Amino acid sequence: MENEGLSPNGVTYLSILKACGNIGAIEKGKQIHDQIRSRNLLEKDIVLGNAVVDMYAKCGILGKAQKALEDLSNRNVITWSTLISGYVQHGQSHEALESFKRMQNEGLSPDAITFICILKACGSMGAIDKGKQIHDEVVSRKLLEKNVVLGTALVDMYARCGMLEKARKVLEELHLRDVIAWSALIAGYAQQGQGHEALKCLKHMESEGISPDSITLLCVLSACAHSGLVNDAKMLFEIMTTKNCISPNSEHLNCMVVVFGCGGNLIRLFQ
Repeated sequence: MENEGLSPNGVTYLSILKACGNIGAIEKGKQIHDQIRSRNLLEKDIVLGNAVVDMYAKCGILGKAQKALEDLSNRNVITWSTLISGYVQHGQSHEALESFKRMQNEGLSPDAITFICILKACGSMGAIDKGKQIHDEVVSRKLLEKNVVLGTALVDMYARCGMLEKARKVLEELHLRDVIAWSALIAGYAQQGQGHEALKCLKHMESEGISPDSITLLCVLSACAHSGLVNDAKMLFEIMTTKNCISPNSEHLNCMVVVFGCGGNLIRLFQ
């Protein structure tokens, strides 16, 4: 395009920045950022500014992403959510919470996407008090009524923090729940070695007409492995292909090795 004497516009730069972020082409992304700044395109184009922050965040250059955000004369909740999401995706939960605080100090109100990211950060670092505070705000703004992803994020946060009864209560109160929400709760039971509860959740989920997916079954198998439920695990493994039409992958097989290995019955896996 440039070889033909054509100059990129804002839409072109948006597309290229997204591509750079998706494939981790950080050097090209920096080059595009420099071009944008040299043409003063960031002064009034908040969408383009958000794209620059997103590109750096996806490439894992989070210090640069934060600097790009701070250099913007205009920023909104999407700008901050983009940075927060980057911190969460790269395991920097504390920085995500700090950015969330700064966003609120600027008078910006979080949206559902912001809350989803922050709940994930709370779950990762066990920040249950902050998680409860976010939960209260989400409820007060009635954001759970039609947003199953946000509801799932709440279930996951409580489950990761080991508050499984609270996680289950949140799930039961959701107007909408799907296989992902149920899997988040089952994963919590698996992490705590509560195999019987995981199996009960699976049955409850199926009674609502929701079929387990590969991840759900992996979580239940893991729970069985941690609880020594050899027969339950074997039965579940057998019906994966017959009832659920799911082909076991290496992770499912590894769980079965653990199940039978812990029971001293590894040879039964191949019978």
